[in-house]
Amino acid sequence: MLSLLILFSVYISIFLLGMFMLKAGLYALSGHRLKKWLLHFTKTPFQGFLTGTALTALLQSSSAMMIITVGLVTTGYLTFRQSIGIILGSNIGSTITTEIITLDLGASAIPMLLTGAFFVFFLRHRISYSIGMILIGLACLFFAMKGFGDLAKPLASYPVVYEWLKKTDRSNLLGIAVGMLLASIIQSSAATIGITMGFLHEHLLTLPAGIAILLGANIGTCVTALLASIGTSQEAKLTAYTHLWLNIAGVGIFFFLIHPLASFAGSLAAKPDVQLAHVSVLFNVLCSVAALPFTRFIEAWITFIHKK
Repeated sequence: MLSLLILFSVYISIFLLGMFMLKAGLYALSGHRLKKWLLHFTKTPFQGFLTGTALTALLQSSSAMMIITVGLVTTGYLTFRQSIGIILGSNIGSTITTEIITLDLGASAIPMLLTGAFFVFFLRHRISYSIGMILIGLACLFFAMKGFGDLAKPLASYPVVYEWLKKTDRSNLLGIAVGMLLASIIQSSAATIGITMGFLHEHLLTLPAGIAILLGANIGTCVTALLASIGTSQEAKLTAYTHLWLNIAGVGIFFFLIHPLASFAGSLAAKPDVQLAHVSVLFNVLCSVAALPFTRFIEAWITFIHKK
């Protein structure tokens, strides 16, 4: 059991390393223009929404996007109102990662890794370096996803893990709690969803249980922004609180739609892990688009409940 848990931890580390490498490569391609784009294209909530979606997809991390946003609000370059549109967009942009990791490219991981290493260490050019980092990051993601799938059955053979899986299948609230806890500890909702996909792929979890974990992960990932807001301005704190409250509200609504969502996802794809990725996109798009027209109300409400 201990050796499996250590190996599982190694795969989580490889996944997070892949996320970091992918993010670093994409960021290197854009240079320091990300902040300029963020400042220039966020004058209205809709612009902020589109910019948040695009830049989060580019960064491959809603947490990184939130850290940048909180930092810009702290320094006064962005207002709290502008940050709301960015938050809504970042929730959609983050779903690109879950769609990428459903691609069945495990056999290509080693060639991708070797090609990326060649680009990074032997071609002395910024663009070549960036492409190499992206390839290495993708290789790590696909390798880790294969590892999650391979370890799912051996882990499930232990009574403790088996009982936990069964309890999660029976209780959506427990699934949400598990997703929150994992995403808070790992500091990545994508990694949490990736682990869940591994169990789904081996049919060790039902899709409703996977959706519940996904919903919890959306709340757990807010911890990063809350930590980043410690010691910052009041407006920056409000930005972090908004990220948390919007995700809690979305999860509260969709908690009652878990089984209808699971049924609908069955018509979108054959594999349960791909179905979960599609549910992630659907959940975040619906929540963000529904909230976008009410940015003024959201601003007033968050300011009221968190006023000094």
